[in-house]
Amino acid sequence: MRGERCRSEDFQHKLQLFSAVHLQNMSSPPSPSPSRWFRALRRTRLGEPCLKTYPLECVDVLKRARVAFRARRTLKEGFRLAQLEAVVQMLEEHECDFVDALGRDLHKPRFETVVSELILVKNEALHAVNNLKRWMQPQHVERNLSTSLDECLVVSEPLGVVLIVGTWCSPVQMCLVPLVGAIAAGNCAIISPSECTAHTAELLHRLIPFYLDNECFHVIIAGSNDLPEVVELKFDHVFFTGNGEEGSRIAQAAARTLTPVTLILGGKNPCYVDQQCDVATAAQRVAWARFHNAGQSLAAPGYILCHADVKARLVQALKCCLLQFYGSDPRESRSYGRMVNPELFNRTRDMLWRSGKVTVGGQVIEAEKYIAPTILTEVAEQDPIMQQDFFGPVLPVLTVKDVDEAIDFINKQEKPLCVYAYSSNSKVISRLMTETSSGSFCANDSVVQSLMVALPFGGVGASGMGSYHGRHSFDAFSHRKSCLLRSTRFECVTYLRYPPYEDRNLSLMTWASTLSQKSQGWCQIL
Repeated sequence: MRGERCRSEDFQHKLQLFSAVHLQNMSSPPSPSPSRWFRALRRTRLGEPCLKTYPLECVDVLKRARVAFRARRTLKEGFRLAQLEAVVQMLEEHECDFVDALGRDLHKPRFETVVSELILVKNEALHAVNNLKRWMQPQHVERNLSTSLDECLVVSEPLGVVLIVGTWCSPVQMCLVPLVGAIAAGNCAIISPSECTAHTAELLHRLIPFYLDNECFHVIIAGSNDLPEVVELKFDHVFFTGNGEEGSRIAQAAARTLTPVTLILGGKNPCYVDQQCDVATAAQRVAWARFHNAGQSLAAPGYILCHADVKARLVQALKCCLLQFYGSDPRESRSYGRMVNPELFNRTRDMLWRSGKVTVGGQVIEAEKYIAPTILTEVAEQDPIMQQDFFGPVLPVLTVKDVDEAIDFINKQEKPLCVYAYSSNSKVISRLMTETSSGSFCANDSVVQSLMVALPFGGVGASGMGSYHGRHSFDAFSHRKSCLLRSTRFECVTYLRYPPYEDRNLSLMTWASTLSQKSQGWCQIL
């Protein structure tokens, strides 16, 4: 314990030295990556576990961020661009470190780390860099007769100091994609990576101070039980990704200080497979989405609602896909991950053993936190795996007689984060899209809609509130302030609103209001 405390004090001392360099020139953006900082970074031994951040430390970090924000440090476009470019540089220069950390936390293959974590964040950051000037510009609102000499604007202003709580299933993506939006919008940010993926959290904790401004951006390591207490310190916005139970606690803590929240919550994402579809392609895309990262994904299909006529072919096609993806023994595959911790392993294993019939897979090795890619058939709606949220490489298959039954089944459940539909019949796709409610919808593919910069991604109802990605991330961390820059002319008309009130003036204003309704707001006496 003493050694850990010494290493922590040494590291904090280095951070203070580097912060002092920043403070010498607060008016200009700091260099994202001075070479001498990298030499010091290497001396901090990235493999060491970082210490938990305690509430008093969080208070100090929050105060520093508030001072930096009030100094208007984050407002200039040049500062924001420098920080966004530094995020890209960090990912490029430390790609191997991120691959190693995610490999140790989740047994995550290099391919999955680069494609679904690093490239995704870089795309977001570069998209923000390319569009930041346009996003920051005030949006003009159409004038009417009463504002013909005025200027009506909507101005996007930063919220202040925001808290970003990432989840363990995509620990880089879920921390840094929201961070990109927070930076672009001009906020200071405190990031709390999941302690479940300790090596990735440690890496972010050590790297971010060497790339981003040390006063505006911070990383804390807080346990899930401590997060409500952290939230109650009063931030200007909280962005949380995780499960519904933790999200509810975060929302309650935020409500006590009237803090707005964005919640991206996991749940059961239904996937309907119609008898009119390309079964082989559907099986490939569903299998990839479900068993990617060993099934630990917020957006993965949670279960299949399969038309009875196509069930046998679909299950066989899924079996062939798993053999093609991971070989005859997925345990030996370099493309297959592991469960993040023993608790999640035990929970998934227990539900697997108490639900349906194992048709493919089912093997478990506790010492390795390994669960083979598993397909369950003969699953009933009352089975544990259908009653509880879970993250893991298990795909339940239920049968329905037609699309009506599928829609009824989906609508009986809580609103999911995603709904998927596979069919070559456009009417079937249209019905699933319009007659069910979900955070997002995707036809004839899975998960990819949650990765696109141009599409907002978020939940509804039990699957969360708010959305992010691209411009939508910028908006999530901005206040859209309405601004009227008014002329003092036309007082000869606006005097009608002033006391003493007279019936003649009221009649004129009522008449003008009637004209306004007929002309879509062109004449507004006020």
